[in-house]
Amino acid sequence: MSEARQALGAWGEDLAVKYLCKQGLKIVERNFRSPVGEIDIIARDKSFLVFIEVKTRRSTTFGAPQEAVDQRKQRQITRTAQWYLQNNKNVKLQPRFDVVAILCQSDGLAQINHLPDAFSLS
Repeated sequence: MSEARQALGAWGEDLAVKYLCKQGLKIVERNFRSPVGEIDIIARDKSFLVFIEVKTRRSTTFGAPQEAVDQRKQRQITRTAQWYLQNNKNVKLQPRFDVVAILCQSDGLAQINHLPDAFSLS
């Protein structure tokens, strides 16, 4: 992955964290890595432990950012979440899977689209 793409992704994740905190979510972990995969953000939202994938794009030429969270990516995220839950047995919250889609606009601002409960374990 190029430095520019990594920088864009990090910028998007920082924006997502600020947005989610304003929405009342409590960040538990960022860039969680396990032997089976990676999750961008893990947060708590009331009775939910939320596993969040952040997708940031400069344009919609190749589709909306959230469209990149396809079934393959969803399987990888759910496997990683299951690994996390098995290794953190003290967590008694209901898992939820969200997507935060960020689209850079020409004025330098970003359009943030939070999709709570975007997919499930099954």
